[in-house]
Amino acid sequence: MKKALMILSSLLVAVGAFAQGQVNFATKGPDYNAPVFVGSVAGGVKADGPAYMVQLYAGATQTALTAVGSPLPFRTGAAAGNWFATAVTINNVDAVSKAAFVQVRAWATASGATYEAALASGTGFGTGNITSVTPTVAPAVPADLTGLQSFAISGTAAIPEPSIMALGALGGLALLLRRRK
Repeated sequence: MKKALMILSSLLVAVGAFAQGQVNFATKGPDYNAPVFVGSVAGGVKADGPAYMVQLYAGATQTALTAVGSPLPFRTGAAAGNWFATAVTINNVDAVSKAAFVQVRAWATASGATYEAALASGTGFGTGNITSVTPTVAPAVPADLTGLQSFAISGTAAIPEPSIMALGALGGLALLLRRRK
């Protein structure tokens, strides 16, 4: 009897593990190229380096999206606006019977450690369009995020250069010295 229960519980765990689907979390695919920008898409400045992070959100409905996978930093230089493609497991949608709704969200790390923190700060965050994808079950190749579109991280707070702050301090000191004379 114990042996039968152990086998049954092992099968249930195995079935649950296989029900999780995977997607290819990338800005480029066969049918799309969707880099992330800062300020505005028309401005042409792409999110560059670890000052910006990106994460995939997924769910069974458009209103039930939760973070899946780990946040990723953006690449630098000519590859700015993109992140290293990675397979992300969507564990909150049954991949065998349903499509998942996914959305890419990005933020400036100066605005918060997570997207939610940046959103709460009111600056330095952006969201992509919500698209539908049918995750694949391993060992199949992860499904591409076809339909993904470029978007911008807006409202980033400008951080002054230290040299500008030093010049301001020198100007203030000069005014104080001039006033004393």
